[in-house]
Amino acid sequence: MAARTVFFVSDQTGVTAETMGHSLLTQFDGAQFRAVTLPFVASVDKVDEAVRRVNAAAEDSGVRPIVFSTLVQEDLRDRLKCANALFLDFFEAFVGPMEQELGMRSSHRSGRAHGIADSVGYATRIDATNFALANDDGSHRDYARADLVLVGVSRSGKTPTCLYLAMQYGVYAANYPLTDSDLESARLPAGLQACRSKLFGLRIAPQRLQQIRQERRPNSRYASPQQVQFETRAADAIFQRNGIAVLDTTECSIEEISARILEATGVERRIRP
Repeated sequence: MAARTVFFVSDQTGVTAETMGHSLLTQFDGAQFRAVTLPFVASVDKVDEAVRRVNAAAEDSGVRPIVFSTLVQEDLRDRLKCANALFLDFFEAFVGPMEQELGMRSSHRSGRAHGIADSVGYATRIDATNFALANDDGSHRDYARADLVLVGVSRSGKTPTCLYLAMQYGVYAANYPLTDSDLESARLPAGLQACRSKLFGLRIAPQRLQQIRQERRPNSRYASPQQVQFETRAADAIFQRNGIAVLDTTECSIEEISARILEATGVERRIRP
């Protein structure tokens, strides 16, 4: 099956169109898609250029592209609808019914989702991200200020999860990697004793962990089956012995890991996406 071209068209960065569009595309197993993002389509000239690109893709492939649009202005949306494509408009699908339900017209202003009108929220996001970077891999250990401290073996997903929690929700997340000495002692590291209530463990299947490590350091002791088996078993023992809540990250995206951690811990989101 030939790949179907999919356009994500936005008057801003395109993040919303990409996120929502990709969520829908993942429901169609076996289908192949070629993604094209067209950000900052905020003028008639930009829309007309987008229409030309969509029509050219339709002509080249012989099948209609799919267009996911988050254009806010109606006149620009109407021009984009003229393209030879399946047109899926997120704003038209949701804003109209909301206007009817609320009995008021929306502002139809672009840039609201990812702007910095909320200066407090923006500052919180930046500060939380700086905190995650400073407290990555046990390097700083400002755990008194942390909302969460993620614990696990190397490459179990701690760092990207901390950064996602910071950037998306303003959560102050630190992480601590269990080292060989920690695992051999089978005890909770001394540096974590004072923040036990903030600890959350990340577990990963040995086979998947070995694959990740092999890509990072091929044919090393770090990536050997014996080392991986030892670390995952010892980490599980520490989690169980100390009553640390654990999430298996083997088949989870960073978004899912973050959402599940917040649900399990009850940590408050300081900002909303």
